[in-house]
Amino acid sequence: MKPLKEVGLSYLALSEGEHELQQGLFENAAASYRRAMEVARTIPEDEAFDYDGFDAIAHTGLSGALVKLERYADALDSTERALRYFNRRGELHQDEGKQWIEAVLNRASALEGIGRFEEALNAFRTVGEMMSERKGELRNKERQQRIIEQHIKKLEAVLPDKKPAGYKAWWEFWS
Repeated sequence: MKPLKEVGLSYLALSEGEHELQQGLFENAAASYRRAMEVARTIPEDEAFDYDGFDAIAHTGLSGALVKLERYADALDSTERALRYFNRRGELHQDEGKQWIEAVLNRASALEGIGRFEEALNAFRTVGEMMSERKGELRNKERQQRIIEQHIKKLEAVLPDKKPAGYKAWWEFWS
């Protein structure tokens, strides 16, 4: 195969995964994201192709499908792989910034799913801040922010010994 064809097939599988994820076909989406990464690995190393960035985007989508399938440990693994790339790059590009936010959200959901509630709470707070500070379009931003806020409240209730954000003891008001 010529590298151009391999690149095209990689992005086609990535696009199929996104479409299947939006359609609620989570098993199919996971398979498409994995296929996208497999095909991308056949692109010769000397080609000008951002292998790490492509894998980060594919792992973000894969983690979203795995969260929906309640395969939280696998989803957490995928988010960690994606975040190794996005946390270094930050929000250098608009599309990657959206992917970064999605990866952090999937990480928060995966952490909650495996019962690591304190880490999940911190991750939901982080992604909430990222979304509120985000300039530009995010799909279903208001709805996502409401869902994140619900998760934060639920986790704060599960962790009653933790003080909510902005908490001050009665004596702190007088100092």
